Amino acid sequence: MGEIAKEKLAALLLEYPKPSGIILGYGTAGFRARADTLPWIMIRIGLLASLRSKVKKGEYRIFQFLVHILNEIFIPACIGAMVTASHNPEHDNGVKLIDPFGEMLDQSWEIYASNLSSLDDSIDALWNYLEKLMTQLNVQLKDKATVAIAYDTRQSSPLLSHIVQRAAEIFNTNIINYELMTTPQLHYTVRCYNDNELYGRCTEMTPGAKHLEQLAIDAANGIGAQKLVVLQQRLSDLFKIEIFNDGTQGRLNEKCGADYVKLYQKAPEGLPLTNYPKYCSIDGDADRLIYYFIDQNQHFRMLDGDRFSVLFASFISKKLKEAKLIDQVKIGVIQTAYANGSSTNYVINTMNVPVACVPTGVKHLHHKALDFDVGIYFEANGHGTVLFSDDLKTRVKSVMEDENRPDDEKLAAKQLHVFIDIINETVGDALADLLATEAILCLMNLSIEGWLDLYHDLPQRQLKVAVKDRTMIQTTDAERRCTAPAHLQDCIDELVSKYPSGRSFVRPSGTEDIVRVYAEATTQADADQLADEVRKIVQELTK
Repeated sequence: MGEIAKEKLAALLLEYPKPSGIILGYGTAGFRARADTLPWIMIRIGLLASLRSKVKKGEYRIFQFLVHILNEIFIPACIGAMVTASHNPEHDNGVKLIDPFGEMLDQSWEIYASNLSSLDDSIDALWNYLEKLMTQLNVQLKDKATVAIAYDTRQSSPLLSHIVQRAAEIFNTNIINYELMTTPQLHYTVRCYNDNELYGRCTEMTPGAKHLEQLAIDAANGIGAQKLVVLQQRLSDLFKIEIFNDGTQGRLNEKCGADYVKLYQKAPEGLPLTNYPKYCSIDGDADRLIYYFIDQNQHFRMLDGDRFSVLFASFISKKLKEAKLIDQVKIGVIQTAYANGSSTNYVINTMNVPVACVPTGVKHLHHKALDFDVGIYFEANGHGTVLFSDDLKTRVKSVMEDENRPDDEKLAAKQLHVFIDIINETVGDALADLLATEAILCLMNLSIEGWLDLYHDLPQRQLKVAVKDRTMIQTTDAERRCTAPAHLQDCIDELVSKYPSGRSFVRPSGTEDIVRVYAEATTQADADQLADEVRKIVQELTK
């Protein structure tokens, strides 16, 4: 079996050779680059997905003991492989692995992914590494594996996903090909599969009774547009949504989508800013969500990830109080350095909810959220979700079913129960977050203007600075302070001190040789100027 597998791998390597001089590392977003440079990495990711499934066999799924010559045979855990470059331009693509609980790939395995990426196409060198890895992981080639594959609407996605499938099948892997899916859908589906659907089922939402406000949605010309059509049909008696940038004309993520709206702080192209009380944008793979509207003075007003954290925390805290559960629950909001300072102050000082700051990246936010009974996290870009402990879910269900409880307490518990059901706890999910947001605004009788007025953002500006080597920039304190190059942090501190409510930090990109600059101050002019001054310092010290 080993020789046959080795021959198949050698043939696949010849078909999709690794370009000379290319270096890719597995980061928060997995592997990501121009699509035409990626076929070779899909071979490595298919092999790794199979090995991950073999290692996790029987650990998550409800398993059965099948006795065959006194051996226990376990059903292998399903690992997800999502082919997407999220909010990147259409010419890019990428791939990342999803662990059995629907979470990001365990960080210890990122090293294996990067090691495989660093190896050239020598079949002997690659096979020797794989054999050593299988010995280290205590798995065998004959062990069964299961890999679920999905992809977005990029033209390059079907081919790249097919290469992942072919590589995984070399290692005795059962493939579940979901084809077109949003990234959050695959995260959720993998979790449901591994829990034998005890966690949930992959179904559409059920309509409710109360009609909500009309909503215009920019779907970034991505996979989310197709899923929104299903949502639109199933919820037509609940609220009316209009879908724009649905992929029939424009290009994926080009001058549209959540990332575009957040970065440029303006409405996307292809969406008419008339006759709608509110708008929102998702990104190409539907894991980010940004809301916005046009105020009475015809000004563009945006609600980003920080606003979702505040809205969700407000609603959950309110319902926990009404259900008489608040004193028994540890609730927390997790942010990154990109969170607006005003949102942090509001959560801590007005809502009396603790805030934890972690390095940029979903894996850091998600991990910290597990420390709470209710862990709420959203990146400023609109990616986020809420995690609920099993104990909290049990308490909510207990109140909901307690016949001796007052009706208002049981109602609050029921609303929490439904909210938990809507939320995709495995990863940020733009469509689930959209439904949750609309439900909260309705239940709290809160307009989008009222949501915005909960607190007032400090103006901010983000810039990108191209550098030769992003590793020159090193940070600490959840990326809020620089430790290298020398004197950079001192220069930033000096600049910040000149601006009222000034704050600025720099951090290296995780995927490209750029440094990201963030600045905020009491006026937009000051924020812009502070960001530009910090940019110049970065350029000078990274020559």
